[in-house]
Amino acid sequence: MMLLRPINDADYNDLKRLAKTTGFGVTSLPDDEEYLKEKINTSLRGFDPRVSKPRGESYLFVLEDLKKKKIVGTSGLISKVGGFDPYFTYQIKEETYTDHALAITTKVKVLHLNTKHDGPSELCSLFLDETYRKNGLGRLLSLSRFLFVAAFPKRFDKQIICELRGVVDDKGHSPFWESVGRIFFGTAYPVADFLSGLGHKEFIKNLMPKYPIYISLLPKDVRKIIAQVHEKTMPARHLLEQEGMAYNNEVDIFDAGPTLMGDLNKIRTISSSKKTIVSGTTKTSTSPTLYLLSNDKIDFRACITTLDIQTDSQILIPAAVAKAMEIDAGSFIRYVSLK
Repeated sequence: MMLLRPINDADYNDLKRLAKTTGFGVTSLPDDEEYLKEKINTSLRGFDPRVSKPRGESYLFVLEDLKKKKIVGTSGLISKVGGFDPYFTYQIKEETYTDHALAITTKVKVLHLNTKHDGPSELCSLFLDETYRKNGLGRLLSLSRFLFVAAFPKRFDKQIICELRGVVDDKGHSPFWESVGRIFFGTAYPVADFLSGLGHKEFIKNLMPKYPIYISLLPKDVRKIIAQVHEKTMPARHLLEQEGMAYNNEVDIFDAGPTLMGDLNKIRTISSSKKTIVSGTTKTSTSPTLYLLSNDKIDFRACITTLDIQTDSQILIPAAVAKAMEIDAGSFIRYVSLK
């Protein structure tokens, strides 16, 4: 039984263990004791029942192997990016240059520094222990966040983004950083990535180039990897694109990984999910279909399970699932097909 739930203080040791294995480019989960403890505290504040609109709250979920009593993955949401600390990206624009006398027209792509101060919401902190990357657990970890949004839409912006990890090797070498970032920041990619993950954004504002960067002037091998994802991030990108998110011509300022964006009301898991009341439980299920199932509470729970759906108002869930999810007959649930 694998259960997704909000993080709590008792999860710190497991969170630190996971942070040590994320590798380079997962900036929202750095291996830093003070930061991780504050990340837990910030998430606990985010789940305050009194929150009624997005103000930058952070929600961090963990995936727990109930049998082993072990945290094996994380996923997060930020209700609104920007605010006091702006959110930086490079926006790729195509510019046209024409000389009528010579009948020459050229089109070049240019990186423009873009800052966001007022949204949108963001998917973040997705990481799953490699030994658990099977049986749909990546889908559970990623998509269950949308069920939380569906249950509490007023806590989030109308649009949501996800900044995907770009091309970085196991030693922390980023081709894009070496040709662009290092020139202005004068430090190695892992150092800048780590500082950004800790929330130190002032150095970005102070050191980033203020003028556009012409992509055609960059080395060929760098141009090729702009807006490309890390090989281990490809499944995550494919999954979010299936949900209705799409590349928005923005890339990360450090590794040039792409940003995906979508309207929350058009996300498959949100728009297709149904809210109903549990009729009861069953010891065995004959349904071959797997569903994402969640409660409808701020003390959120989600899992993958089968359901016996007789009618929209007649739904039975496995007894073991009901126990783990703390769901009784008469409880509200939300469900959607896993794929």
